[in-house]
Amino acid sequence: MAPQGLARGLTNYGDRDFARYLRLSMARAMGHSSALLNKPVVGIASTYSEFNNCHRGVPELVTAVKRGVLAAGGLPLEFPTISLGEVFLNPTSLFFRNLMAMDTEEMIRAQPMDAVVLVGGCDKTVPAQLMGAVSAGLPTVQVVTGPMMTGRWRGERLGACTDCRRFWAKFRAGEIDGDTIAEVEGNLATTAGTCAVMGTASTMAAIAEALGIILPGTAAIPAVHADRIRAAEASGTAAMALIRQGITIRDIITPGSVENALRVLLAIGGSTNAIIHLTAIAGRAGIDIDLHRLNQLSDATPVLVDLKPTGPFYMEDLHAAGGIGAVLRELAPMLNLDCLTVSGETLGERLAVPAPYVDRAVVRARAAPLQPEGGLVALFGSLAPRGAILKRAAADPALFEREGRAVVFTSLEDLAARIDDPDLDVAADDFLVLQNAGPLSPSGMPEAGYLPIPKKLAQAGVKDMVRISDARMSGTAYGTIVLHVAPDAASGGPLALVRTGDRIRLSVSDRRIDLLVDDAELAHRRAATVPTAITPARGYARLYAQEVLQADQGCDFDFLRAEPSRPAP
Repeated sequence: MAPQGLARGLTNYGDRDFARYLRLSMARAMGHSSALLNKPVVGIASTYSEFNNCHRGVPELVTAVKRGVLAAGGLPLEFPTISLGEVFLNPTSLFFRNLMAMDTEEMIRAQPMDAVVLVGGCDKTVPAQLMGAVSAGLPTVQVVTGPMMTGRWRGERLGACTDCRRFWAKFRAGEIDGDTIAEVEGNLATTAGTCAVMGTASTMAAIAEALGIILPGTAAIPAVHADRIRAAEASGTAAMALIRQGITIRDIITPGSVENALRVLLAIGGSTNAIIHLTAIAGRAGIDIDLHRLNQLSDATPVLVDLKPTGPFYMEDLHAAGGIGAVLRELAPMLNLDCLTVSGETLGERLAVPAPYVDRAVVRARAAPLQPEGGLVALFGSLAPRGAILKRAAADPALFEREGRAVVFTSLEDLAARIDDPDLDVAADDFLVLQNAGPLSPSGMPEAGYLPIPKKLAQAGVKDMVRISDARMSGTAYGTIVLHVAPDAASGGPLALVRTGDRIRLSVSDRRIDLLVDDAELAHRRAATVPTAITPARGYARLYAQEVLQADQGCDFDFLRAEPSRPAP
C-alpha cells in the first residue's frame, strides 16, 4: 500500500526513516497532536491576496474547509499559491495563468497530501487551479468564492462589470458627467466576491459544476451568503470521501464531462474566455476541444439563462432561481449522465433527485428558450484558418451577415492614440480591426477585443459595430465582436496582413470570416511583413514567449499539455 498522509513524498536525505522522523518532528512545531499527524492529509490551496478583491472571503472559506476535513477524520493543511486579481495585473491576467497553474501543480506534487481542495474564484484562478490539479492527478475538490451581491444607485441595481461598461460608454458619449461616473464607480463592487454578472468568473464556476469538480448546487451561491461557508465545509468532507473511494480528478474530468461543460457554457450565454480556459484544462488530460464540434453543439443547444451582459438579471438571481442545477436538468437529455462528480454520485444520479423551485424568468425551459441556438459560435475562413470566436448571444443579429471596409489599428498603442481622433476615417458600417493583441504579442492577449466605439460615432448614437481582433474580451462585455483570431498577428497569421480599406466578409450563418484580398497581393504583403512576436531576454516572460500556444489550443504552454506538439529538446 502506498504511503499516506505525511509519509507521502518524503524529502530526499538518502535515508527514508530519517526523513519521516525529521518531518514529523518539524510538524509537531505547528502544534498538531500525534493522532492528527497520522491521519490522511488534505491540502488546501489558498489564494488570498490583498491584490485580489474577489478573494477577500478566502480565509473564511479555508477555515470552513478545515472544519469539514477534521470532522471527516483528516488533517487539513493550508498552503499558499499565486493569486491572480484580474484588474491588478500587468499586462494581463492571462499572461500569468500558466504560471499559477505551474505553481499549483508543483506544490500539490511536492508536498505530502492525499487530496487537495482548491479555493479560488477570480477569472483566471479557477482554470489555473484546475489545469495544475489535472496534471497533478490527486483526488480534488474545487471551492469557488462566489459572486458579489449587487449594489444600489439612484434606484437601480448595479453589478460589476457589465454596468461599469454601460456607464463608461455613456460617459464617453457625453451622456453623463465626471461627477456621475465617480458616483457609479463607488457603487459597482460593494461586497466580496467575483463579478455579479455572467462574466468569466461566473462562467468558470458554472463550468466547474458541469464538470462535476465542485459540489452540486454551489456555483452561484453569493460570496456573502452563509451557504457559501457551508459549501466550503462540505467540500472538505467530500475531499476525505474521495480519498476513501479512490476517485481522482482524472476520473471526473473526462471527454464526457468536458462536453457537458461545453453544453452548459452555450446554454448560459457564457464568457468567450471560457473556451480558452476549458481547452487548456482539457488539454492537461489529453482531451482536445474541436471548434467544429463546438459549432455542432451550439446549433443544438438553446440559450436558457437571461443574465447580464445579455439579459437583465444577476448571479444572485440565478442562485435564487435554481442555480446551475436548474440548467443541467433542462439539458439532461443532451448530457453524458454517467459522468462522476466530486459528491461520489454520477450526474444522472444527481439529476434524478426531484427538482426544486425554478424561476422561469431567469432560467428558461428548454421548450421555451431565450434563443434556439447556443451563445457562442466559432468562425473559420481566410482571416482565421484555425478559428475565431463570436459571442452571438451578446451581439446584434443585424450585423451577422455583413461585408465591410477594414479600419486597422496595428497595436493597442495605435488604438489608444487614434480611436477618438475626430479626423479618424471611420463610418458605422466599417469593421474595426485590432492587430498584435494575441497570445504572442507583447501585450499577452489582453481583454482589448471590446474595441470602443470611436467617440465621434458614439456621440452620434452608434451602439455597436463589427470589431475583429486576436485579443480576448471580458465575459461582462457585449457587442458584435470577433475574438481569438488564430493564428494571431504577432506570429504572422493572416490578421497581420489586413490593411485599412480592405474588404472583410462576416457570415455567422456560414461560420466564416474572410479577408477579400487576392492571393497575389497577400503574398506580396506576407513577404514584406515581419512578425512582431519577440522573445524577452529573461525570466517568466521568456518562458511564456517560447512555449505559449495559440487560442485554439487554450494558450497553455506546450510542454505542460498531456500530449505536447513539440518534442522536448
